[in-house]
Amino acid sequence: MSTKLPSMIPKRSEIWLVNFDPVVGDPTVGAEIQKKRPAVVVSSDYVGILPLKIIVPITDWSDKFTGTIWHVKINPDKVNGLTKPSAVDALQVRSMDTSRFIHKMGCVSANELEEIIAAIAAVIEY
Repeated sequence: MSTKLPSMIPKRSEIWLVNFDPVVGDPTVGAEIQKKRPAVVVSSDYVGILPLKIIVPITDWSDKFTGTIWHVKINPDKVNGLTKPSAVDALQVRSMDTSRFIHKMGCVSANELEEIIAAIAAVIEY
């Protein structure tokens, strides 16, 4: 695993391509997200001293996600850098080292970020 930091520090509301592949000896299990995929940074830009960011992975949109409280649909546009309808999966929120961040793709709108945060709050029954 490379310890190279991304050329920019990931910021809240940005979408980054992130390497979710497991490290040797620490495989993913069951339905855990893996491979390289986009993710939205949700952690504060002003908290923490470690090179970690709280992120929510993005997967392809499926009609079966309609009505679920943990999926937020994001349609592709020039600002977010996505190429197809996608779902932010709040059930898979996690903290990742910034060495896993590959490149910035774009960002979500303020309204979309609010929907993502609301989905996370619903998942943890806040």
